[in-house]
Amino acid sequence: MPDALLDPRTIRRLAAELDLRPTKQRGQNFVHDANTVRRIVAAAGVRPDDVVLEIGPGLGSLTLGLLEAAEEVVAVEIEHSLAGLLPRTVAERLPGRADRLRVLEADALSVDALADPQPTLVVANLPYNVSVPVLLHVLARFPTIRGGLVMVQAEVADRLVAGPGSKTYGVPSVKLAWYCAARRVGSVPPSVFWPVPNVDSGLVELVRRDPPATSATREQVFAVVDAAFGQRRKMLRSALSGLFGSSAAASQVLEEAGVDPQARGEVLGIGDFVRVAEVMGRRVG
Repeated sequence: MPDALLDPRTIRRLAAELDLRPTKQRGQNFVHDANTVRRIVAAAGVRPDDVVLEIGPGLGSLTLGLLEAAEEVVAVEIEHSLAGLLPRTVAERLPGRADRLRVLEADALSVDALADPQPTLVVANLPYNVSVPVLLHVLARFPTIRGGLVMVQAEVADRLVAGPGSKTYGVPSVKLAWYCAARRVGSVPPSVFWPVPNVDSGLVELVRRDPPATSATREQVFAVVDAAFGQRRKMLRSALSGLFGSSAAASQVLEEAGVDPQARGEVLGIGDFVRVAEVMGRRVG
């Protein structure tokens, strides 16, 4: 259905109808290129039996492409006017799939449960200012999600897929690695958006995997990660001194975990942070 997806003229018409003025605060940049939408849907590996969770559908550009391919789309939209318009847009442009859309007007960070059927994929164009917290929240709350694809600011994409030792490796890289294998699968130019952003976007593929087998809780592991990168330039024995009470105590924990106390957080993989959290858990316990 080549005419089902939104083109630049329709995007502007719908925005005018709502008197919508896209804001940087909400990171509102709407895709108006059908080829880009279909490229995202294909790269996400959407199957006919998938229930796709879409965060921030906006005017429905990506929603329409997902509905062409998936069993159902659950669209979470924080903006009242956009959430209200989306079902009508789908009914007009893709009437045969309109009953496969569920719209939830909410802040994605507050969504902790969804009615069945549960989502199997997450596919979203995420605004840069909330992309990492939203992605981690969704993966934590919905273990039925087997993977997906997110479009984020290029700089954020680099952070999400970075490995230990990389300049862009940090808290987002480590925490995402708890849930998923992530890799960069493409770039998207500013020209396919309205309004045109001043940065490129990156496509990040997500493949769910089991979290590391450990006696530590995710909260304990993430607390170590946050502390290690909270003072990025410091050695771990100093960066973790607040968590363990002193630099000497931190050194003991690190040595017991097989980690060099003089190393810095950016050289540790998720497995290293897990071992440190395990030692911490034993000492607290």
